[in-house]
Amino acid sequence: MKKRTFTVLIVALAIGSCCMVAPAFAQRGTAPAYRGPRTADGHPNLNGIWQAFSTAYWDLEDHSPSPPQLYQMGARGATPGGQGVVEGGDIPYKPAALETRKKNFANRLALDPEVKCYMPGIPRATYMPYPFQILQTPSSILMAYEFASSDRVVNMGKPVEAAVDTWMGTANGRWDGETLVVDSTGFTDGTWFDRAGNFHSDQLHVVERFTLTDVDHMQYEATIEDPQTFTRPWKISMPLYRRVEKNFRLTDFKCVEYAEELLYGELRKKPSK
Repeated sequence: MKKRTFTVLIVALAIGSCCMVAPAFAQRGTAPAYRGPRTADGHPNLNGIWQAFSTAYWDLEDHSPSPPQLYQMGARGATPGGQGVVEGGDIPYKPAALETRKKNFANRLALDPEVKCYMPGIPRATYMPYPFQILQTPSSILMAYEFASSDRVVNMGKPVEAAVDTWMGTANGRWDGETLVVDSTGFTDGTWFDRAGNFHSDQLHVVERFTLTDVDHMQYEATIEDPQTFTRPWKISMPLYRRVEKNFRLTDFKCVEYAEELLYGELRKKPSK
Protein backbone atom coordinates (compact mmCIF):
# COMPACT_ATOMS: atom_id res chain seq x y z
CA MET A 1 0.00 0.00 0.00
CA LYS A 2 2.86 2.36 0.76
CA LYS A 3 4.36 1.81 -2.68
CA ARG A 4 1.03 2.55 -4.36
CA THR A 5 0.53 5.69 -2.22
CA PHE A 6 3.98 6.92 -3.21
CA THR A 7 3.26 6.35 -6.91
CA VAL A 8 -0.04 8.22 -6.72
CA LEU A 9 1.70 11.10 -4.96
CA ILE A 10 4.34 11.34 -7.73
CA VAL A 11 1.66 11.37 -10.45
CA ALA A 12 -0.30 14.06 -8.59
CA LEU A 13 2.76 16.23 -8.24
CA ALA A 14 3.56 15.84 -11.95
CA ILE A 15 0.05 16.85 -12.96
CA GLY A 16 0.13 19.77 -10.56
CA SER A 17 3.44 21.03 -11.93
CA CYS A 18 2.06 20.91 -15.49
CA CYS A 19 -0.97 22.92 -14.42
CA MET A 20 1.31 25.50 -12.81
CA VAL A 21 3.69 25.77 -15.74
CA ALA A 22 1.05 26.12 -18.48
CA PRO A 23 -0.61 29.29 -17.12
CA ALA A 24 2.76 30.88 -16.36
CA PHE A 25 3.96 30.04 -19.86
CA ALA A 26 0.79 31.57 -21.34
CA GLN A 27 1.09 34.69 -19.18
CA ARG A 28 4.64 35.32 -20.32
CA GLY A 29 3.52 35.09 -23.95
CA THR A 30 6.74 33.32 -24.89
CA ALA A 31 5.30 30.45 -26.91
CA PRO A 32 8.03 29.54 -29.39
CA ALA A 33 7.33 30.06 -33.08
CA TYR A 34 6.62 26.91 -35.05
CA ARG A 35 9.82 25.60 -36.56
CA GLY A 36 8.97 23.46 -39.55
CA PRO A 37 10.93 21.80 -42.34
CA ARG A 38 13.88 23.77 -43.72
CA THR A 39 15.26 24.34 -47.17
CA ALA A 40 18.91 23.62 -47.98
CA ASP A 41 19.86 27.17 -46.97
CA GLY A 42 18.23 26.76 -43.55
CA HIS A 43 15.08 28.87 -44.01
CA PRO A 44 11.46 27.75 -43.47
CA ASN A 45 10.26 25.66 -46.39
CA LEU A 46 7.22 27.39 -47.90
CA ASN A 47 7.27 25.36 -51.10
CA GLY A 48 3.86 24.06 -52.04
CA ILE A 49 0.41 25.01 -53.28
CA TRP A 50 -1.63 27.23 -50.97
CA GLN A 51 -5.10 28.73 -50.93
CA ALA A 52 -7.16 31.15 -48.86
CA PHE A 53 -10.71 30.19 -47.89
CA SER A 54 -12.52 33.36 -46.87
CA THR A 55 -14.96 35.94 -48.22
CA ALA A 56 -12.19 38.56 -48.53
CA TYR A 57 -12.38 37.94 -52.27
CA TRP A 58 -15.81 39.61 -52.28
CA ASP A 59 -15.18 42.26 -49.62
CA LEU A 60 -12.31 42.85 -47.19
CA GLU A 61 -14.67 44.43 -44.65
CA ASP A 62 -17.63 42.91 -42.78
CA HIS A 63 -20.48 42.47 -45.22
CA SER A 64 -23.98 41.03 -45.45
CA PRO A 65 -25.22 38.89 -48.34
CA SER A 66 -26.23 41.00 -51.33
CA PRO A 67 -27.96 40.34 -54.67
CA PRO A 68 -26.24 40.43 -58.07
CA GLN A 69 -26.23 43.57 -60.17
CA LEU A 70 -28.05 41.71 -62.94
CA TYR A 71 -31.12 39.81 -61.75
CA GLN A 72 -30.63 37.30 -64.57
CA MET A 73 -27.57 35.98 -62.72
CA GLY A 74 -29.75 34.76 -59.86
CA ALA A 75 -27.98 33.23 -56.88
CA ARG A 76 -24.83 32.63 -58.95
CA GLY A 77 -24.10 36.34 -58.97
CA ALA A 78 -24.96 37.00 -55.33
CA THR A 79 -22.36 37.93 -52.73
CA PRO A 80 -22.15 35.73 -49.61
CA GLY A 81 -21.97 37.46 -46.25
CA GLY A 82 -18.75 37.27 -44.32
CA GLN A 83 -16.52 38.60 -41.58
CA GLY A 84 -13.92 41.17 -42.51
CA VAL A 85 -10.18 40.63 -42.47
CA VAL A 86 -9.25 44.28 -41.87
CA GLU A 87 -7.64 44.93 -38.51
CA GLY A 88 -9.90 47.38 -36.67
CA GLY A 89 -12.85 46.74 -38.98
CA ASP A 90 -12.92 49.57 -41.54
CA ILE A 91 -10.53 50.64 -44.27
CA PRO A 92 -9.39 54.22 -43.41
CA TYR A 93 -10.28 56.00 -46.64
CA LYS A 94 -9.86 59.71 -47.16
CA PRO A 95 -13.29 61.35 -47.78
CA ALA A 96 -12.84 61.78 -51.54
CA ALA A 97 -11.48 58.25 -51.92
CA LEU A 98 -14.44 56.85 -49.99
CA GLU A 99 -16.79 58.44 -52.53
CA THR A 100 -14.79 56.79 -55.31
CA ARG A 101 -15.10 53.43 -53.56
CA LYS A 102 -18.89 53.88 -53.43
CA LYS A 103 -18.98 54.64 -57.17
CA ASN A 104 -16.79 51.63 -57.85
CA PHE A 105 -19.19 49.39 -55.96
CA ALA A 106 -22.23 50.77 -57.74
CA ASN A 107 -20.57 50.09 -61.12
CA ARG A 108 -18.53 47.04 -60.16
CA LEU A 109 -19.76 44.84 -62.99
CA ALA A 110 -18.26 47.24 -65.52
CA LEU A 111 -15.27 48.61 -63.59
CA ASP A 112 -13.83 45.67 -61.65
CA PRO A 113 -10.47 44.80 -63.27
CA GLU A 114 -11.20 41.11 -62.63
CA VAL A 115 -14.08 41.27 -65.11
CA LYS A 116 -11.59 42.33 -67.78
CA CYS A 117 -9.12 39.56 -66.91
CA TYR A 118 -6.44 42.00 -65.76
CA MET A 119 -3.79 40.62 -63.43
CA PRO A 120 -5.18 40.91 -59.88
CA GLY A 121 -2.34 42.73 -58.14
CA ILE A 122 -1.17 42.37 -54.55
CA PRO A 123 -2.57 41.45 -52.10
CA ARG A 124 -5.73 40.46 -54.04
CA ALA A 125 -4.02 37.58 -55.86
CA THR A 126 -3.47 35.84 -52.52
CA TYR A 127 -7.12 35.48 -51.49
CA MET A 128 -8.88 35.00 -54.80
CA PRO A 129 -10.71 31.64 -54.91
CA TYR A 130 -7.86 29.95 -56.74
CA PRO A 131 -4.75 28.18 -55.42
CA PHE A 132 -1.28 29.61 -55.90
CA GLN A 133 2.13 27.99 -55.78
CA ILE A 134 5.32 29.01 -54.01
CA LEU A 135 8.65 27.89 -55.49
CA GLN A 136 11.53 28.84 -53.22
CA THR A 137 15.25 29.29 -53.91
CA PRO A 138 17.94 31.16 -51.95
CA SER A 139 18.07 34.05 -54.44
CA SER A 140 14.40 34.42 -55.36
CA ILE A 141 10.93 33.10 -54.62
CA LEU A 142 8.38 32.56 -57.40
CA MET A 143 4.68 32.87 -56.65
CA ALA A 144 2.48 31.57 -59.48
CA TYR A 145 -1.27 32.24 -59.52
CA GLU A 146 -4.00 30.55 -61.55
CA PHE A 147 -6.04 33.64 -62.40
CA ALA A 148 -4.89 35.23 -65.66
CA SER A 149 -1.71 33.10 -65.42
CA SER A 150 -0.25 35.79 -63.15
CA ASP A 151 3.02 35.43 -61.29
CA ARG A 152 5.67 37.44 -59.49
CA VAL A 153 9.28 36.92 -58.49
CA VAL A 154 10.33 38.01 -55.02
CA ASN A 155 13.94 39.19 -55.06
CA MET A 156 15.78 37.79 -52.01
CA GLY A 157 19.06 39.56 -52.75
CA LYS A 158 20.02 43.22 -52.59
CA PRO A 159 16.80 45.29 -52.74
CA VAL A 160 15.92 46.73 -56.13
CA GLU A 161 13.67 49.66 -57.03
CA ALA A 162 10.75 49.38 -59.39
CA ALA A 163 11.80 50.34 -62.92
CA VAL A 164 8.19 50.85 -64.03
CA ASP A 165 4.74 50.46 -62.49
CA THR A 166 3.23 47.02 -63.09
CA TRP A 167 0.10 45.07 -62.14
CA MET A 168 1.92 42.83 -59.65
CA GLY A 169 4.50 45.35 -58.44
CA THR A 170 8.20 44.91 -57.69
CA ALA A 171 8.86 42.68 -54.69
CA ASN A 172 11.89 42.51 -52.38
CA GLY A 173 11.98 39.80 -49.72
CA ARG A 174 13.87 39.03 -46.55
CA TRP A 175 13.65 36.58 -43.66
CA ASP A 176 12.61 37.75 -40.20
CA GLY A 177 13.20 34.60 -38.16
CA GLU A 178 10.47 32.17 -39.21
CA THR A 179 8.65 34.78 -41.32
CA LEU A 180 9.07 35.66 -44.98
CA VAL A 181 8.65 39.44 -45.34
CA VAL A 182 7.85 40.75 -48.83
CA ASP A 183 8.02 44.51 -49.47
CA SER A 184 6.33 45.55 -52.74
CA THR A 185 6.06 48.88 -54.55
CA GLY A 186 5.76 50.01 -58.16
CA PHE A 187 2.08 49.22 -58.70
CA THR A 188 -0.28 50.64 -61.29
CA ASP A 189 -3.55 52.13 -60.03
CA GLY A 190 -5.52 49.68 -62.19
CA THR A 191 -6.15 46.92 -59.65
CA TRP A 192 -8.68 46.58 -56.84
CA PHE A 193 -8.47 44.81 -53.50
CA ASP A 194 -11.78 42.95 -53.89
CA ARG A 195 -15.12 42.86 -55.72
CA ALA A 196 -16.57 45.57 -53.47
CA GLY A 197 -14.68 48.38 -55.20
CA ASN A 198 -11.93 48.84 -52.62
CA PHE A 199 -9.06 50.41 -54.53
CA HIS A 200 -5.73 52.24 -54.34
CA SER A 201 -3.56 54.69 -56.25
CA ASP A 202 -0.15 54.17 -57.84
CA GLN A 203 1.37 55.15 -54.48
CA LEU A 204 0.48 51.73 -53.05
CA HIS A 205 3.07 50.12 -50.78
CA VAL A 206 2.40 46.59 -49.46
CA VAL A 207 4.40 44.69 -46.86
CA GLU A 208 3.39 41.02 -46.56
CA ARG A 209 4.32 38.47 -43.91
CA PHE A 210 4.11 34.70 -44.51
CA THR A 211 4.53 32.60 -41.34
CA LEU A 212 4.06 28.84 -41.06
CA THR A 213 1.94 27.89 -38.04
CA ASP A 214 2.25 24.16 -38.76
CA VAL A 215 3.22 22.06 -41.75
CA ASP A 216 -0.05 22.68 -43.63
CA HIS A 217 -1.11 26.16 -42.41
CA MET A 218 0.39 29.60 -42.85
CA GLN A 219 -0.58 32.96 -41.37
CA TYR A 220 -0.74 35.72 -43.97
CA GLU A 221 -0.61 39.43 -43.14
CA ALA A 222 -0.43 42.43 -45.42
CA THR A 223 0.12 46.02 -44.29
CA ILE A 224 -1.16 48.49 -46.86
CA GLU A 225 0.01 52.07 -47.20
CA ASP A 226 -1.14 54.65 -49.75
CA PRO A 227 -1.07 58.27 -48.54
CA GLN A 228 -3.02 59.40 -51.57
CA THR A 229 -5.99 57.16 -50.75
CA PHE A 230 -5.89 56.32 -47.03
CA THR A 231 -5.46 58.34 -43.85
CA ARG A 232 -3.04 55.80 -42.35
CA PRO A 233 -1.57 52.36 -43.01
CA TRP A 234 -3.90 49.41 -42.36
CA LYS A 235 -3.55 45.65 -42.16
CA ILE A 236 -5.36 42.50 -43.23
CA SER A 237 -4.69 38.96 -42.01
CA MET A 238 -5.99 35.46 -42.71
CA PRO A 239 -4.81 31.85 -42.71
CA LEU A 240 -3.62 30.08 -45.84
CA TYR A 241 -4.10 26.35 -46.28
CA ARG A 242 -1.82 23.91 -48.06
CA ARG A 243 -3.55 21.83 -50.72
CA VAL A 244 -2.74 18.26 -49.74
CA GLU A 245 -4.72 16.29 -52.31
CA LYS A 246 -2.72 13.57 -54.05
CA ASN A 247 -0.96 14.88 -57.18
CA PHE A 248 -2.59 18.30 -56.82
CA ARG A 249 -1.42 20.78 -59.46
CA LEU A 250 -2.18 24.31 -60.57
CA THR A 251 -4.34 24.56 -63.66
CA ASP A 252 -4.35 27.41 -66.18
CA PHE A 253 -7.18 29.92 -66.00
CA LYS A 254 -6.41 31.92 -69.12
CA CYS A 255 -9.42 34.19 -68.89
CA VAL A 256 -8.46 36.57 -71.71
CA GLU A 257 -10.65 34.77 -74.24
CA TYR A 258 -13.63 35.15 -71.92
CA ALA A 259 -13.18 38.92 -71.74
CA GLU A 260 -12.40 39.69 -75.39
CA GLU A 261 -16.02 40.00 -76.50
CA LEU A 262 -16.81 42.22 -73.50
CA LEU A 263 -13.85 44.52 -74.18
CA TYR A 264 -13.64 44.55 -77.95
CA GLY A 265 -16.86 43.06 -79.27
CA GLU A 266 -18.24 46.44 -80.31
CA LEU A 267 -15.32 46.84 -82.70
CA ARG A 268 -16.41 43.88 -84.79
CA LYS A 269 -18.10 44.60 -88.11
CA LYS A 270 -20.25 41.51 -87.57
CA PRO A 271 -21.38 40.13 -84.20
CA SER A 272 -19.60 36.99 -83.08
CA LYS A 273 -21.84 33.91 -83.19
